[in-house]
Amino acid sequence: MSETWEAIYAWFEAILDFIPEIPVGTWIEDFVEWLQNAQFIFDGIRSGVAWVTNLFNGFFSLIPPILFILILTVIGYLLIRKTERYGLPILIFLGLLFIESIGYWDQLMLTLALVLTATLISVIIGVPFGIWMGRSDLMKDLVTPVLDFMQTMPAFVYLIPAVAFFSIGIVPGVIASVIFAMPPTVRLTNLGIRQVPKEMIEASDAFGSTPGQKLMKVQLPMAKVTIMAGINQTIMLALSMVVIAAMIGTDGLGREVYYAVGRNDMAMGFEAGISLVILAIILDRLTQALNPANRKA
Repeated sequence: MSETWEAIYAWFEAILDFIPEIPVGTWIEDFVEWLQNAQFIFDGIRSGVAWVTNLFNGFFSLIPPILFILILTVIGYLLIRKTERYGLPILIFLGLLFIESIGYWDQLMLTLALVLTATLISVIIGVPFGIWMGRSDLMKDLVTPVLDFMQTMPAFVYLIPAVAFFSIGIVPGVIASVIFAMPPTVRLTNLGIRQVPKEMIEASDAFGSTPGQKLMKVQLPMAKVTIMAGINQTIMLALSMVVIAAMIGTDGLGREVYYAVGRNDMAMGFEAGISLVILAIILDRLTQALNPANRKA
């Protein structure tokens, strides 16, 4: 019996010897070099992303901290006033006041600008792709493996191509955040479109609706709860990636955490970390409050 297994094993080894080694790494390097020859494209993307980020950051910087805190507190109150749950405006007021008091306001505004830029780009790209997937089984089959790849890839790996194409700084951090944070918006937009009852689609077709009218007046309104849930997850992932992107020179609260780890500075690490936690909770609660399902609660 042992001789039989040895023969089978030798047979498999002989087969493996005939299988050539696949130079995946070389192919990737060649592909990257080919892309780098089209540097003007990446220069355009870099300029656009930097402009949007600076626009957000400049706008936030023009508003005095106390006025910004009061405006955001009022927005939080208006969003939840019908539910009689006043924890959100209290959290916004006390949380932002605390961040201002410990001297991290400028870093907070830059981090917020980075997150909003990454989220805006993710939504602009992700929602149309999600709609396309929701209306086409072929597109769904093609895009789903790409989304699986994007979500299972370790977050640090995204920093490598971002630096290769966009050098270091704010822009590669935003680009890495977009790639990392986009899948939830695409997936949940697709899910929301597919969850629209067939009866509603048939009724809109019976009344002679065009595809555009059916999308804007039937599918999107009925899918907005699910789409908002996807945007909420995208914001949270973008915030987490912005922190990781401090490793490639992205400024903001993430840089303070990164420096604190390198210096073993407990005070700086705690202050920057708690500021990130407060920002994450505020963004999460605000986007949840914007969701129609929660506003009716």
